Amino acid sequence: MVHQHGDEHDIPQEHLVHRHGAWLPADHRVQHEWLRTQIEHVDSNPKKELIPVLQEFKRLIEGNSRIYMYFNQMWEEIPLKKPYYKDPTGMKKQIRDYRHMLDVLNHIFTQAPQWTDAAFGVGMVGVPMVGIFDYVMATPSGHAAFLDPEVNKMMKKILNEWGKFLKSPKSAEVLESHKQGWFSEHGMKDLMQVANAPLKTSHRFEDMYVCDPSAKHYGYTSWDHFFTRQLRETARPTASPDNDDVIANACESKVYNVARRAKLRDRFWIKSQPYSVLDMLGHDPLAAQFSDATVYQAFLSALSYHRWHAPVAGRVLRAFVRDGTYFSEPLFEGPAGGFAEGERSAERPGEIDTRGISVAQGYLTALATRAVIFIEADNPAIGLMAFVGVGMDEVSTCEITVSHGQHVKKGEQLGMFHFGGSSHCLLFRSGVPVDGFPAPGRVENVPVRGQVAVINRR
Repeated sequence: MVHQHGDEHDIPQEHLVHRHGAWLPADHRVQHEWLRTQIEHVDSNPKKELIPVLQEFKRLIEGNSRIYMYFNQMWEEIPLKKPYYKDPTGMKKQIRDYRHMLDVLNHIFTQAPQWTDAAFGVGMVGVPMVGIFDYVMATPSGHAAFLDPEVNKMMKKILNEWGKFLKSPKSAEVLESHKQGWFSEHGMKDLMQVANAPLKTSHRFEDMYVCDPSAKHYGYTSWDHFFTRQLRETARPTASPDNDDVIANACESKVYNVARRAKLRDRFWIKSQPYSVLDMLGHDPLAAQFSDATVYQAFLSALSYHRWHAPVAGRVLRAFVRDGTYFSEPLFEGPAGGFAEGERSAERPGEIDTRGISVAQGYLTALATRAVIFIEADNPAIGLMAFVGVGMDEVSTCEITVSHGQHVKKGEQLGMFHFGGSSHCLLFRSGVPVDGFPAPGRVENVPVRGQVAVINRR
């Protein structure tokens, strides 16, 4: 299964990075090449005045001693060796310090995510800010910085500002058929390979998604309009709409984990990343009912559909967004613990796990900005259950489109992700005989609104 164009070619082992959801290319050289072109543009052109929100970020860094220390040290803590210090050619330094970081951010905020055509392959950097923060997030100072409440408050402002651009007509310029465009030959091929795989269909883009193929940019007026594109009803039918024992998949997504007897409170920051239900559910009073819960988690592909749908028919009891972190990674991925590809290594001390935030899915459920929706299912065998939409990386908006007290049908829209990476969880209370989840390791996505589990009445 190819989640990005070029992932099928022979990538040298030292450049191969398995990333959940393909928000960054599997060939790390493509990400480096993308960053190299951004840096080269910044360094070879007259310095531009920072946009107002980045001026505010600069004042925060320089006016707060703690944050100033973090943003100086995080760049110094990156190991001074390939692949961290230089690009794949070994000739160009990557980002050097926080001032350089701000200049590069200032540049990327003028463009939407696009494809990179490099000599060794083609790929898409769907989360540009992670492309910039990729290594520093895993350093000790980066870990502290991206957990800092003041930094996260600032990050929310920055991401909301970028979000305004991604809703503008100018952002639609990447929705073209040129090599960097989403409707290029390789872009369209990858989009439809991911979309057709779950049900083994052969739909064209216009068969799968609501659009106008005769219009400019297929009728999408902005990058965000494209990112939150709607599916045609016939493309993803709701599983057994009249059988409340069948649970529908809330998001078009790939299985990450199924956990039983998840504790209300647990050590989510350790390497095994156990679910901490109270933290996942934002300390809501209803969370106390989910001790020893069953948790199903799956992650969304960069190329997939990003709206959420009700897994069961029922009444919405609570629906809210809990602000949290945006770029926090657990320390076990960083150089302080001496981990190589997520494992402690005596031979390779001081390594950063290059898979980055994508392997921190369990950790993120407790800390990242997330939408929480409690539904009292019509089926008494299910009763109260919960959906959690987890924002990862650049997600500045988890938009809920249902309200307290509303009755939803199975398969009805609940909300959507905007602008970036994402994961989601379904939680069922102890004693609910829910079973039949797809197993982790499944190659293709589980189709949204398709069957994801059943109530076992034996």
